[in-house]
Amino acid sequence: MATSRESTVPYEIPADGAAPVRAGIPEHGRVPKYYWLKARIAPLLEELGEGEPLPTERELALRYEVARETVRQALRELLLEGRLRRAGRGTVVAGPKLEQPLALASYTEGVRKQGRVPGRTLIGLSRHACPGDLARELGIAPGDSIWHLERVLFADDERVGLESTYIAVARVPDLSRDFDPDSSFYGYLRERLGLRFGDADERLETVLATPREALLIGTPPALPMLLIHRLSRDPAGLPLERVRALYRGDRFSFSVHLHG
Repeated sequence: MATSRESTVPYEIPADGAAPVRAGIPEHGRVPKYYWLKARIAPLLEELGEGEPLPTERELALRYEVARETVRQALRELLLEGRLRRAGRGTVVAGPKLEQPLALASYTEGVRKQGRVPGRTLIGLSRHACPGDLARELGIAPGDSIWHLERVLFADDERVGLESTYIAVARVPDLSRDFDPDSSFYGYLRERLGLRFGDADERLETVLATPREALLIGTPPALPMLLIHRLSRDPAGLPLERVRALYRGDRFSFSVHLHG
């Protein structure tokens, strides 16, 4: 289907010469109007700075002489890219994404290194019989008792993820009594129990949150999420924990150091 001339504009390099990467820009140089508008709003975000409110849709439509729906589409993409975030009923400029290393380090350590304050809110800590598939991963018998620890993750006062941890009760029998759910679980294992991590298998994929997960994290269900599955082992090679961690795709990136 041909695109109407009204919905596209010739792509122009910004006056400052800072042209964006050409990925997604067709060779004929015409782009959807919302994409053109995104390129015009980007310098405005730099001028405003992190946490500052964006002008209303009506103000942006008047400033750039475009339809309100064009503004909405441009803002939707900027929200998904993590350059904007919702704050109450308005929209504000987002800060840089949090960068977490793909390594055997705690969430607490990773967030603190970037000058942010980590936090958690307990959703639930329950004890139940372990199903067969999970029992095989944890190296225990089906039906043995496991803990399920579920917490919402914060960076400063912003909800950024949801973490579920499964660990055998035999490993941490007093978890419900002497663990502070607002603190680092890895710190608890090291400092209170003397448990150390040896290695881990980790898998990263992109998913959409379930309605329950989106509600807990405070995001729209359509927002892409980064999902990490991790099976950690102790220095003797024995399974220690199984983790399912869901992070906001607009607020997180992950890095890994490679060497030959």
